[in-house]
Amino acid sequence: MRRQILLAVPVSMFLFLATSCTTYHFGVKDRAEHVPDDFGQTEAAIAQGEQSAGAKYCPEKIAKAKELAKQGAEVYWACNNVESARLMAEARRLAKEAEACEPPPVAAPAPAVIAPPPAPAPKPAPVPERICITLKIEFDVNKADIKPKYHNVIGKVADFMKKYPETTAVIEGHTDNRGSYEYNIKLSERRADAVRNYLIEKFGIAPERLSSKGYGYTKPIDTNKTAAGRQKNRRIEAQIECVTYVDKADR
Repeated sequence: MRRQILLAVPVSMFLFLATSCTTYHFGVKDRAEHVPDDFGQTEAAIAQGEQSAGAKYCPEKIAKAKELAKQGAEVYWACNNVESARLMAEARRLAKEAEACEPPPVAAPAPAVIAPPPAPAPKPAPVPERICITLKIEFDVNKADIKPKYHNVIGKVADFMKKYPETTAVIEGHTDNRGSYEYNIKLSERRADAVRNYLIEKFGIAPERLSSKGYGYTKPIDTNKTAAGRQKNRRIEAQIECVTYVDKADR
């Protein structure tokens, strides 16, 4: 009786150990004590892939590797060793790829759109400027001689006409009312001619730009009843064409 009890104990322990040592690979129950080496290699590759920094960037590769490894275990126990080896190798390849995964490239920020500076406001059109010059010279009684003090005065008119060569001038001679009409007309003409010739000879103004006319005493600017008034009336006045000038440099 005692011998039977002693024999029953080892058998019971064997059965207990046999049932308690059941192993799994990839969620598939092993059907033998020994499994191919690529089972362990594949488990190690997947575990290493899961722990790698790249796993979080390619989780689908890890999931696919586990799926292939499970299929490989299933076909192995279905006695298809060649297909099992292929599936295990593919699982290891995906796990290795997962290790090398990197974060997706960060898209470069779109370049800031810089609005072009507003076009400068157009400059206002230059305002035409009307430029004029006058000439007035007085004479002694019954004289048509130009006094030296008027040289520079006439020179300013000449400079103006040289600067604006399109201008012309009409030189008008006048007298006081002493003497006859005919005499004063001729005297006023001599005075106008004297100034015209002065501009031509002294300053080189072209003759065709100058004309002269005598008015005698018909256009007084002051009274002829006083000496001072008569002095003002003995004169020439030059009617010089005004110039409309636009400063194109501002455009």
